[in-house]
Amino acid sequence: MTLKERLQEDWKTALKAKDKFKANTVSMAKAAVLLAEKTDGVQLDDAKVIDVLAKEVKQRRDAMLEFEKGNRQDLVDQTKAEIEILLNYLPQQLSESEISDIVRQAVDEVGANSMKDMKAVMAIVTPKTKGRADGKLVSQIVRDSLNK
Repeated sequence: MTLKERLQEDWKTALKAKDKFKANTVSMAKAAVLLAEKTDGVQLDDAKVIDVLAKEVKQRRDAMLEFEKGNRQDLVDQTKAEIEILLNYLPQQLSESEISDIVRQAVDEVGANSMKDMKAVMAIVTPKTKGRADGKLVSQIVRDSLNK
């Protein structure tokens, strides 16, 4: 079953179970996939669907930070719940220690020793973490390892 088919089935199941929140969240994810397909003019494979869903999660994480700044705990809780639902469709997320290991290997591979080498390190790390880790977190870990 493709990821798009799984989204469709989960949406139907949520509607039948009268789980309005999950149905709305999955519906928004499906809409984002459809928009990407129309924009690109092609059918998305699972890898591209994962990219779209990862972008949706990132948008929600960014929004959650703003909601926290505005003391809107209701919106923070809602956004966290949406993220939890969307993460079910993404590959297993990497822990910070796993990301650090990947970064360490890339730094050794490139022979990086300063911030000038960040681009080269990120070129190796990004494909390994794409869809499995937040880009900001990966970038921060790379920065931290190059500043030591």
